Amino acid sequence: MDIFEKEQSLFNDWKGAREGFVFDGVVSATDYNKSKIKLCFVLKEVNDEHGGGWDLREFIRDGARPQSWNNITRWVKSIQSADRDIKWSMLEDITKEDRIEYLRSICAMNLKKSPGTHTTVRANFESVVSEDKSFIKKQYAIYDPDITVCCGTGWDLRYALDLNEGEVFETSRGIKWFLSATQKPVIMYAHPAARVQYSLLVYGLIDAVREIVNTTVKI
Repeated sequence: MDIFEKEQSLFNDWKGAREGFVFDGVVSATDYNKSKIKLCFVLKEVNDEHGGGWDLREFIRDGARPQSWNNITRWVKSIQSADRDIKWSMLEDITKEDRIEYLRSICAMNLKKSPGTHTTVRANFESVVSEDKSFIKKQYAIYDPDITVCCGTGWDLRYALDLNEGEVFETSRGIKWFLSATQKPVIMYAHPAARVQYSLLVYGLIDAVREIVNTTVKI
């Protein structure tokens, strides 16, 4: 089975357990597979007070929206060009066309498939992640990304993947990360819509990625 077929098979088993199930995962399997660096972004839940029942992959293919996704576009553009510096003037203005171009190669998965609001109810979120651990592990295993960026979900993904006993590393600038079951880096970072100056949010991750990639070569 290809990636999409594996996703659909898993979601068919999973969606009955979550009202308003929002599908997610690889935006374009073709682009993900041929990507120089396979990137997975792990978020908490979609913000949808209307009840969900839609597909995040289609939403991203159609250009998503500036909130959150402009910064993820900046991250993707920079990580895929990590061998060179990109000036902020080349990243500051992100268009819908930019989002469509750069985001089609990514995997974007929410740990909680039922929708929430703009503020996550922590107790409910943790309960769902605990109940859905086996599904989360199976979904993440489909992708085996080269780099995973946890968007405020680092400790939650670590728990869901049963990796709590593994070592947690830290970059020289204090960004925590760990290794997946296949020894690929998982970076514990901020949400892309965090109230931080966007240039700092973007370059903070790129700086961490460069150091971590160099570190994993030596591990």
